[in-house]
Amino acid sequence: MDFDPLDQPDEEPLLVSDVRPLPPRGIARQWALLIASPRLIGLMLALLVTLGVFALRLYRLQIVEAVYWETQAQEQRAWLVRLPAPRGLIYSRDGEPLVRNVGSFQVAVVPALLPEEDAEREAVLQRLAALLGLEYDDVDELVGLNEAVAPYEPAVLATGVERNVALTIAQGEGLTLPGVRVTTVSRRLYPYGSLVSQLVGYLGAIPAEETEVYEAAGYDPSVDRIGYAGVEAAFEDWLRGEVGERYQEEDVLGRVVRVIGEERSPVPGYNVYLTIDMELQQVAQDALWHAMTQPSINSRRGVVIAMDPRSGEILAMVSLPTYDNNLFAEGISAEELQRLYQDPHRPLINHAINDQLPPGSIFKIVPAAGALQEGVLDQYTRIECPGTIVLPNKYYPNDPGRAQPFYCWRLSGHGWLNVVDGLTHSCDIFFYQVGGGFEETGFEGLGLERMVDYAHLFGLGHLTGIELPQEAAGLVPTATWKRRTYGENWSTGDTYIMAIGQGFLLATPLQMVNVMATTANGGTLYQPQIVHHITDAEGNLVQPFEPVISHTLPISAENWALIHQGLEGAVDHGTAPLARVEGVRVAGKTGTAQFCDDIAIQIGICGEGLEQPTHAWFLAFAPVEAPEIALVVFIYNGGEGSAVAAPVAGEILNWYFHQRGTAPSSPR
Repeated sequence: MDFDPLDQPDEEPLLVSDVRPLPPRGIARQWALLIASPRLIGLMLALLVTLGVFALRLYRLQIVEAVYWETQAQEQRAWLVRLPAPRGLIYSRDGEPLVRNVGSFQVAVVPALLPEEDAEREAVLQRLAALLGLEYDDVDELVGLNEAVAPYEPAVLATGVERNVALTIAQGEGLTLPGVRVTTVSRRLYPYGSLVSQLVGYLGAIPAEETEVYEAAGYDPSVDRIGYAGVEAAFEDWLRGEVGERYQEEDVLGRVVRVIGEERSPVPGYNVYLTIDMELQQVAQDALWHAMTQPSINSRRGVVIAMDPRSGEILAMVSLPTYDNNLFAEGISAEELQRLYQDPHRPLINHAINDQLPPGSIFKIVPAAGALQEGVLDQYTRIECPGTIVLPNKYYPNDPGRAQPFYCWRLSGHGWLNVVDGLTHSCDIFFYQVGGGFEETGFEGLGLERMVDYAHLFGLGHLTGIELPQEAAGLVPTATWKRRTYGENWSTGDTYIMAIGQGFLLATPLQMVNVMATTANGGTLYQPQIVHHITDAEGNLVQPFEPVISHTLPISAENWALIHQGLEGAVDHGTAPLARVEGVRVAGKTGTAQFCDDIAIQIGICGEGLEQPTHAWFLAFAPVEAPEIALVVFIYNGGEGSAVAAPVAGEILNWYFHQRGTAPSSPR
């Protein structure tokens, strides 16, 4: 049947408001939803802004700051490591090593590589402190200080760590002990220890107050050590060498992965050869120690110096008491360091160059030379020694009670003497008058000013210039000095006392051996030298030895001959027979110097109402006809120089001329 629309029933009319659009499909539907939801619109905008910021930052990192961040990444991946330079060695004149470089384990902590958690960090440091035998608080404080200043720099906790402890710690690196580093560093070993410690010296940490100075000179204060005494200190710039550098890659735990980049190799320090003869050094120390420890002497301090009068070379230099410089190389304990500091005789001080002492009668060489050259004396001049002379008080010349007596060491007197006899017998009254004159006989002496001038010509009152630290200059007093120091005028009695090496006059043992060396060679004052030559690590000569002449004394050969005659007579038939050596012509001068210092007062051997104790001195040179060695022997509170110091010189000279080469020293 056909469909006819007219056959449909009637319906209500359709309104426009009743018409609903068909649901959108695909993209059109999405946009329709966004337009219809404000929340979605806000979310979309936020997402777009965030993506834009990330894109901008990525552009900045990848394009604008690419070089900077590449460099930063490289620096975090690779560390610039200093390569310490091998320190130069020190040898005796014949090539015997007086110091060696040996390996030693060192433990350090890099604070930045420790665990971030406090409990884990504390556990690492507690374990480390226990292994090293340190207090945890000390370790924590040291690491904390380093962390505040340079967190990526190693804080050294211990050096000289025992091998088994170092290996135990090394096995825990990066695992149970992250941030901890065990490295092998060089330390000094001194084979001869106390025999030459005063000359060689030792190394120590850079003082905190001098950190900036040494950093500017290329040192790393946390690692590098410097010379603290002796040649180690004086030749620091020669011995230290030049550090090298290299880049090495490390992982996040601080473990070395590989070495990268170009390496600048370290340059070893120069080697220093001393003028010291080790056999002579040993013989001199043994002879001095034997004399000092005699029951009748029991001295705690003494010096022997041997010098070549032809060049100024120091052949031996002994200073007692001494110390073992290996204590400082290995890590000295607080107790041992305190013991050294509290010893009143100061074992850390080189008494050969630092002690300023009254020289006593060994000084008589100076006024004798001056008086001869100035015409106060000649070979025929004779002065009487009655044993005692009296010097009137110039303010009360007619009052005998105010006059001052002066005595000779021989109270019976020496009779009439010329300058040769005066030196041979060391007559005090002879030299009182040579120095200050004697109004009673009308004899005009040398006088203070000229005696001071000649003392300076002999090198007294000035540094000798030896290449060692802490040298003292001594004192040659003048009238002006006394007035400024004590507020008193100089008297003739002061001149008398100075002429025999007492009173205000002070000299070092080194200065006095230089006086004798100058006398031996006929007037050439050399600068004493302890270093013979310097080489590089391959043995190439860098600095040769050259004698240094300070000046020549204006004293005639005829006058030197008279002085030599008097000094040889002292050993042959005068005050120093105990210094004789068979078959060798020896010249010498004894000295017995009164003193009263803090130590003597403390132990009650001097002071008001007590007779003053005496130091024992002796000077010598030999052979007289062609001198090749000069000696000084000093023994603190040793008594008579003729009885105590002269035999020491005799023993040394006997070995030097008859037994040399048969007494090897004993290295550690």
